[in-house]
Amino acid sequence: MLEIVGIHHIAIICQDYQRSRHFYTKVLGLRIIRETYRQSRQSYKLDLACGADYIIELFSFPNPPPRPSFPEARGLRHVAFAVKHIEKQVGKLEELQIQVEPIRVDPTTGKKFTFLQDPDGLPIELYEA
Repeated sequence: MLEIVGIHHIAIICQDYQRSRHFYTKVLGLRIIRETYRQSRQSYKLDLACGADYIIELFSFPNPPPRPSFPEARGLRHVAFAVKHIEKQVGKLEELQIQVEPIRVDPTTGKKFTFLQDPDGLPIELYEA
């Protein structure tokens, strides 16, 4: 058996780099660790952190193929971020005119959660810590 000690990062390929960069840094508030333009691939790579933890590699590539992005589709289901005061966080998103699903309660844990989408339609869950 492998000895996995944690998740290193989540890789996301976006269609509109500037729009996604704004979303992940200005809307979600993730911190930029480094931003690299790779001329040979005509591609940006943006390394993002939540607090001290490196969590997302945001890539841009010319003409990336689309991928279905429904929460129940096969493959990676969604990225979930832990938040405090979920109603307050949803209010902030709504002020920015970002559509958020109604807040639900996890029947197993009793915790509140909701979903929104990034600029490419990838599902993002906010889960109350």
